[in-house]
Amino acid sequence: MSNENLSPEESLAANGESFYWAKKFLGKKVGEDSAHLYAFCRLLDDMADGDIENGPKRLISIQEKLQSGEGPTDSALTAFLPLLNKKNFPKTVVLALIEGLLEDQDESVELPDVDSLMRYAYKVAGTVGLLMCHVLDCSDPRARSHAIDLGIGMQLTNIPRDVLEDARMNRRYIPGEWVNQMSPREIIEASKNPSSDDYITVQLAVKKLLALAEIFYASGVKGLSYLPLRAHIAISIAGRVYRQIGMEIVKTNYRWENGKCTVSKSKKILCSIRATSTLVRRIPLRRVQHNTNLHASLNGLPYVG
Repeated sequence: MSNENLSPEESLAANGESFYWAKKFLGKKVGEDSAHLYAFCRLLDDMADGDIENGPKRLISIQEKLQSGEGPTDSALTAFLPLLNKKNFPKTVVLALIEGLLEDQDESVELPDVDSLMRYAYKVAGTVGLLMCHVLDCSDPRARSHAIDLGIGMQLTNIPRDVLEDARMNRRYIPGEWVNQMSPREIIEASKNPSSDDYITVQLAVKKLLALAEIFYASGVKGLSYLPLRAHIAISIAGRVYRQIGMEIVKTNYRWENGKCTVSKSKKILCSIRATSTLVRRIPLRRVQHNTNLHASLNGLPYVG
C-alpha cells in the first residue's frame, strides 16, 4: 500500500521504527503532530523517488506553490497546511528539504567531497530537525543549530546502512574524495569481493562516516536541554536508538554490503534507559555554545550562522 493511503500514525509505524518508538514518550497531541510531520516528509521522499504516480511532477508543483503561493494545491500539501500554519513552519526550511529531495533525482548522484555531503545531509535531514523544533514548541533560537546537527547525524547513519542499495540506484553519497571517486557501478562490483582494495576503501569510508556521525550526535545532544522535558526525553531516545543502527554496523566490522541493520526491542529499551542520562544537561551551567565549525559548509542555508 502506498504511504499516501496511510494515516500519519500508520506511516510512522511502517517507515520510522526509531521515531515510532520515541513517540511513545511524547504527549498525545505533540505525538500526533510529530507523526503528521514525519508522514508528510516521507510522502515528499516517496514523490521524489517516483514511488507515487507522477511523484516528481507533484513535488515540483508543491515547491512552486510554497514559493509563490499561486496555482493549484496538491492534496498532500492541502492535508499538511493546517499543521504548517499552526506550528508556523518556516517555508524556507520546507523548500530546502524539497530541494535536497529533488537533487536525489539526478540521473547519477555522486557527491564529490565532504562539503557537498554536509549540505545534502542538512537539506534532507537537518531541515527536519528544524521543523521538529516547532512541533515541540521549542522557541529558543539556540536550539536550532543543535537540531540541525542531530538530523545530520542521523543522515550520516543512514548512508553507511544503504551503501549498496544506493549504488544500485546509481547513487553514491560517500564523499568521492574518500573513495577515489568510485562510481556506483564500481561500488557494486567491490561488494562482491570483500578482500579487494576497492571493498576495503569503501569499508574505511563507512568507518569515517560513522565517526563523523558521532560528532554530530554529540552536538545534537547538547541542545536537548532547550526542549520541554518530555520532548527532551523523547528526542534523546530517538537519537540514541537511531545511533544504535550505526553501532550495529560497527559490530559487523563495517560490512557495508550486508544491507539494512535493525535494532532489537531489547536494545531499544536499553537505549531508552541510557538516553535519560542526558537530563543532566538541563542544569543551566552544563549548557555550552554550539561549535560553529560544524556548519562551515552550510553557509547560505536557512538558520545557519
